[in-house]
Amino acid sequence: MIRPSTTLLLHDKFGRRISDLRISITDRCNYKCVYCRTGNEGALYGDLAFTDYLRMARVLVGMGITKVRLTGGEPLLRKGVVEFVRELSQLRASDGSKDGDPLDIALTTNGHLLAELAQPLKGAGLTRVTVSMDAVDPDRFARITRVPGGYDRVLAGIRAARRAGLWPLKVNCVLMRGFNEDQVIPFGMFAREEGVVVRFIEFMPLEEDRVWSPETVVRLEEILARMAEYRPLVEIPHARSETARRYRFDDGIGEIGIIAPVSHPFCGHCSRIRITCDGKIRTCLFSVWDHDLYAEMRRGASDEEMAEFIRGVVAKKEERHHIGEPDFVPASRTMVHIGG
Repeated sequence: MIRPSTTLLLHDKFGRRISDLRISITDRCNYKCVYCRTGNEGALYGDLAFTDYLRMARVLVGMGITKVRLTGGEPLLRKGVVEFVRELSQLRASDGSKDGDPLDIALTTNGHLLAELAQPLKGAGLTRVTVSMDAVDPDRFARITRVPGGYDRVLAGIRAARRAGLWPLKVNCVLMRGFNEDQVIPFGMFAREEGVVVRFIEFMPLEEDRVWSPETVVRLEEILARMAEYRPLVEIPHARSETARRYRFDDGIGEIGIIAPVSHPFCGHCSRIRITCDGKIRTCLFSVWDHDLYAEMRRGASDEEMAEFIRGVVAKKEERHHIGEPDFVPASRTMVHIGG
């Protein structure tokens, strides 16, 4: 594996240190959430072999990546995901000054298959898990996901992950006006009762239907005001590269976060790049082009040549997105085909 020095760690031209990698291992999904999918289109891109993702990850970890998150689509649909996590867990992160730290391996899932896999994933080396869950009411949940009966399965998955020790256990809720903006207080109660971190996400223009407008966004200030009707919140510190602003309830029981890329962009501290399920590097969720790392592998590139290709791509990383601005151009892929 490439062993980085502090001068060779990945940085973009704006001086941002790139330490977080998202790998989408499929764009297939068993849900059809209204803010994500049309309900008609399925997967558009083929999945790679896990050995290909592993090689990409190994090269990037050798360049200073310390956190890897597996995404989709729904990553738990892939047979062999537990063994893939086990292989990833053998990699050792480095910050250029020391070697040997365990890699921080996370996974984002809709939770439908999590109850059976939480303990095996933990045993394989998964550090933590994030579950996407957009209502705490079964009927509302079914309306959003277009999957009847899914709520109980997701709740069982959350509880199984907590028992397995996958911590911190985060539950992500995308708020969309007209669908679930009234779920803010119920989710505050859920965070306290279930012992999870609930994170609200502002709706972004990444859905297949392309129906996003500024009016559909439930913004950070509105979320805080709604939650204050239930209990006061106290802001707590967060790392500069964290996407969420973090809050605890006034009595110390329960935490929520708010990810506000529309109203409060955090691009200036972005530490992330993404690999799509078909092996393309994306430097931003809102990129209008891909960079084909898998093509480099197919033509026989060495690890060092792959690393040089990656450095060239990261050097082109966008300064920021332009959501809501007159010159905004939609991303060339929607979220399910990028990986969250």
